[in-house]
Amino acid sequence: MNAKMAFYLMKRVLLAIVTIWIVITITFFVMHAVPGGPFMSEKAISKEAQAALEAKYGLDKPLWEQYTTYLQGILTQFDFGPSLKQRGRSVINVIMDGMKTSAKLGAIAAVSAAAVGIVLGAVAALRRNKLVDKTIMVITTAFVSMPSFIMGSFLLIVFSVQLRLLPANGSTSAGLILPVITLALYPMAYITRLTRSSMLDVLGQDYIRTARAKGVAGRNIIFGHALKNALIPVITYFGPMLAFILTGSMVVEQIFAVPGIGR
Repeated sequence: MNAKMAFYLMKRVLLAIVTIWIVITITFFVMHAVPGGPFMSEKAISKEAQAALEAKYGLDKPLWEQYTTYLQGILTQFDFGPSLKQRGRSVINVIMDGMKTSAKLGAIAAVSAAAVGIVLGAVAALRRNKLVDKTIMVITTAFVSMPSFIMGSFLLIVFSVQLRLLPANGSTSAGLILPVITLALYPMAYITRLTRSSMLDVLGQDYIRTARAKGVAGRNIIFGHALKNALIPVITYFGPMLAFILTGSMVVEQIFAVPGIGR
């Protein structure tokens, strides 16, 4: 790793830290600006009991003192404080419990999207302007242009409500099939189009023509030279793809009642 790359990575890490700090700060002060409090839903709670609860959780202290205490807990102990929604549990425990399901859901969706997208993109490039290519392009264009919440609702109605083939609840292994498909369709379609474009560009390069002129087998040209080089742009998309799956899972998990971080 050269100095330029190290500087770039350091710059991105620092930018990520600053971004997280800004999000935490805005969320903290906006939540405190909202009318009411975490104990307003308690039935028949007296003012004394409410004051005792606020003192227990440190909510009776000045706002800036609460903020500095909160940041100190995050930085030193990775402690986001106790959960006021699920009593007796910490926020980090709630997050980690949901992350187990969300991570599995996201990993399966990412691997599926990459595998299917690369195969379809390569097939479309090798069958350029033929029926297979045109069909793949039409389908992937539809998937790219359709939001995940619409696709998820459509799959839910068709396969769970009408056909009754798959469960609508994502709390079981079978129930994760539709959420995985919903999350994987957009990145799969994008990777397909990206692979096709990159593959066509590589197949037009001089070294591919030279290999063909030397009599190298078509399979060796495709897998040994063309596809390997065509995957470089696809690999750079993995970062944005994971970000899309992470943010998209928030909506998809709500649609299919998946007990993940989105809830």
